[in-house]
Amino acid sequence: MNVSLPPHACPPACQQCRLRKTGAFTAVKPEVLDFIEGFRTDSLAVEAGGALVRENQTNAKLFTLYSGWAFRYKTLSDGRRQILNFLLPGDLVGLQQEFGDVSAHGIEALTDCSLCVFQNDSLWALFREHPRLGYDITWLSAHEEGHVDDNLLTAGRRNATERVAMLLMHLYRRLDRIGLVEEGSVGFPLNQQHIADALGLSLVHTNKTLRRLSMLGLHELKNGRLRLLNTRALARIAEYYDTPPRLMPLL
Repeated sequence: MNVSLPPHACPPACQQCRLRKTGAFTAVKPEVLDFIEGFRTDSLAVEAGGALVRENQTNAKLFTLYSGWAFRYKTLSDGRRQILNFLLPGDLVGLQQEFGDVSAHGIEALTDCSLCVFQNDSLWALFREHPRLGYDITWLSAHEEGHVDDNLLTAGRRNATERVAMLLMHLYRRLDRIGLVEEGSVGFPLNQQHIADALGLSLVHTNKTLRRLSMLGLHELKNGRLRLLNTRALARIAEYYDTPPRLMPLL
């Protein structure tokens, strides 16, 4: 008897992966896909607010986020939090901890998440047996470092309006690439505290900036969905220069 999976659950076989059908990720040969499936050990569901990785955790796993949103963060001793970046379907999670003794940051599920879990102790076998996959992992790590560089530039040099415009444009484009734009809008589970913690703004300043951009007719946030009403103006404010996206590796 065929049992249908929930639409956002990880499929049992990599050949059934919905993400690979979006056209956003590089195609792999059948034998490589078989290796990835053997490299995968489990799937995991985490509810919104749950921890994927805790700060200073010593046994964190390596995941691919299959569905849902998450974010990487660091906290100070007094509880102040800096969100480092947001994780979307297709992102590799936990690679930094693979090369260190403990996790230098935490990762929290922003929504209910489904993840593919990979063997921690087989990463070197992957590099040895499939150098192209090893290169892909290195590329993903460098790509994430690029995101962190962009976030540092935003927090350090852009004003509040530019920061919010940049965040809205960047996340919308990422979601569009993986086919999550529906009728011109995307699900947007971030609250104003998430935005403030990501951009280094106060909650009051974040609220005022979002309202200002909305009153200018640049975006609409309604019922948990984001619609960009004037992408050209938002991109100009943020100095967001969209380049043709390259296909992303996917484990």
